[in-house]
Amino acid sequence: MSSPEVTPDNVAEILRNDRMVKVAGIDVDGQLRGKLMKKDKFLSIVTEGFGFCSVIFGWDQHDQTYYKELTISNKENGYRDLVAVPDLSSFRRIPWEGDVPFFLVSFLDPDTRQSVCACPRGLLKTVSAKAEAEGYKAMAGAEYEFYQFRAPGDHSTPQRAASHTASFLQNNPVDALPPLTEGMFGYSITRPLHNQDYYYGIFDACEQFRCDIEGWHTESGPGVFEAALQFGEAKDMADKAGLFKYVVKAYGIKHGITPCFMAKPRQGLPGNSGHMHISLMKDGRNAFIRDTPDPSPAYPDIAHLSDLGRHFLAGLLVGLPDIMPLFAPTINSYKRLVENFWAPVTVSWGLEHRAASIRIISPPTASPKATRFEVRVPGADANPHFVLAAVMALGWRGVEKKLEIPVPPLSKGEDMGGASDQGVRLAKSLKEATATFMRPESVAREVFGDEFVEHFGGTREHEVRLWEEAVTDWEVRRYIETV
Repeated sequence: MSSPEVTPDNVAEILRNDRMVKVAGIDVDGQLRGKLMKKDKFLSIVTEGFGFCSVIFGWDQHDQTYYKELTISNKENGYRDLVAVPDLSSFRRIPWEGDVPFFLVSFLDPDTRQSVCACPRGLLKTVSAKAEAEGYKAMAGAEYEFYQFRAPGDHSTPQRAASHTASFLQNNPVDALPPLTEGMFGYSITRPLHNQDYYYGIFDACEQFRCDIEGWHTESGPGVFEAALQFGEAKDMADKAGLFKYVVKAYGIKHGITPCFMAKPRQGLPGNSGHMHISLMKDGRNAFIRDTPDPSPAYPDIAHLSDLGRHFLAGLLVGLPDIMPLFAPTINSYKRLVENFWAPVTVSWGLEHRAASIRIISPPTASPKATRFEVRVPGADANPHFVLAAVMALGWRGVEKKLEIPVPPLSKGEDMGGASDQGVRLAKSLKEATATFMRPESVAREVFGDEFVEHFGGTREHEVRLWEEAVTDWEVRRYIETV
């Protein structure tokens, strides 16, 4: 559903019948952090922005301050305010909250008025600017898988049922939390009827909220859905991907359901992917495709790729090990990235190869205009702004440096991560990934700068420390009697 173009001159007229406005920014974990404000207040800060507590960059996803204070928000600067500036082009109305107006904000440093290094929207805008300066526009698509659970018990309202999940897990093992539906029913056309209002409600709300779903189906796994979002400009796609999660979680609350975007919620079952598709356009034409197939390519898989497309692919492959915390940001992320579970574990690529880290989609199986790369490493738990920022930064680095593809394509039927796979094994843990990301010679430092690497790396070190200090159910069950 299209919205009118909003400008500082017409915003008051567009909101003339409203009393309030909801605004939200995005933190490093991809969570929306926002507030409801009186319309008059919003209209007074439309161009200059307003103060927003910097603590959202000084604490983790459960509002615990980082064990090591980072530069954006800390005791020394008094957890000062940042400047939050509304993006008027992000205007939407929230259909499940009485059509209240909604705007995304970006965060600026109050002294320099420059984007805060860790602002996800700002980072993606900054890295995209290089390609845009050369006349290219990045296009992207996102796919998300997610489990859904419904806490047992009698509850007065669906909202109470949804909020009961956390308290249920305080007194029950995780495995006792029932999935929305039982069994493995990928691509079932009858399974959604078990929760028809919820299933169709999400589809309709996404259309009304301008994060349209292109394809929507059950995935293999108990209570698992998958959504492919409608292809569009990359910076918009990152916003839409984050807002899609917002829609799903909001509708979950309305129906007493807890959606779960963890990378690996259940042992022994497939994980939740967050695949991203990327291509570049110039003068209305896909820049990854050749005019005519290369008669003697280095590998048959790239016969239809332009030189720019090959360099972009090379940049992704060369830099992939150094940016893994952006693709796999949690402890749990690495439980998905294991052999034999349809998730990539090495620096690998191939034409129409769903076991590789980068799947090339091009002729002869796709039309020339649909040529793109599917980046299959990220999970559903990754921040979409950081994922697309990493894809753009690495790919454009490959173009600028004219990098060559570092490994042969993964052969069909080849064991990913096996002896014949020549690709480097990706990090097996967040601790390993963060150390690689933060090392002095990391490609991440080259493309993002030290300030961002130190901040985001510090947030991941905090996550690792919490994990290392945690005592898990597995440990207690295994050792309580035997040691």
